[in-house]
Amino acid sequence: MRMICSSNMKLSAGLILLLHSLGIVAQFVHDITYIVGCFEDTTTIAQYEFDGEEILYVDFDRQQVVYTIPPYLVPDPVHVFGDLHVYRNALKARRACAGVVAYCKVEGIHPEEVKDPPESFIYPEDEVILGLENSLICFVNHFYPPSINVSWTKNGLPVSEGMSLSQYYPNSDQTFHRFSMLTFTPSEGDVYSCTVEHSALDTPKTRIWDVEFPKSHQSLIADVYCGVGLSLGLLGVAVGTFLIVKGQYH
Repeated sequence: MRMICSSNMKLSAGLILLLHSLGIVAQFVHDITYIVGCFEDTTTIAQYEFDGEEILYVDFDRQQVVYTIPPYLVPDPVHVFGDLHVYRNALKARRACAGVVAYCKVEGIHPEEVKDPPESFIYPEDEVILGLENSLICFVNHFYPPSINVSWTKNGLPVSEGMSLSQYYPNSDQTFHRFSMLTFTPSEGDVYSCTVEHSALDTPKTRIWDVEFPKSHQSLIADVYCGVGLSLGLLGVAVGTFLIVKGQYH
């Protein structure tokens, strides 16, 4: 068990890291990392990573362990991680976080918190097709500390049905990112917005996305026929004019 609480980190209190090495065969060694993040605002994150990729995290609000490992690698991860008592140990770590924060302050190695404002982007999960259910994704990135609020509107009115919010994911630069998804059925002319609130922002940041459909196949065919007909008509006028002019000189 190792506690890191250094002045060159952005974390309010620090990270508790538990590192393991798992040798599958002699020439391959992998790292399984258990991370617990403690923050002054009482936020706590707990997750396992395999070679730097998240495989599970603890959702304290829903009181459960969420497995993010691909099912084709581990069909039933509960059988693999069940004996590790992940949720029970995460609760113990969460209770210990207050002590970690206090320790860092007493030792004088608690850095002044540097806040980073979030960037946000909004885009559909799949190709937008009229009347076909889809999801809008609001990707919020590079923010610190890990405490944000995300809200949605449809045509200017607040909407929460069909909305989901991921956990906080750490970036390599010690900032965080998070996803919010909104299930919707696209209709021509609808306008959606995603608003992000964060302590590093003077005012909330809003991104807008409106439903636009490309011309249908039938519409494109009609345009082509119209264009061809117009071209032939102009060609006929040009040929007729040429013959009339030519006839005047004979």
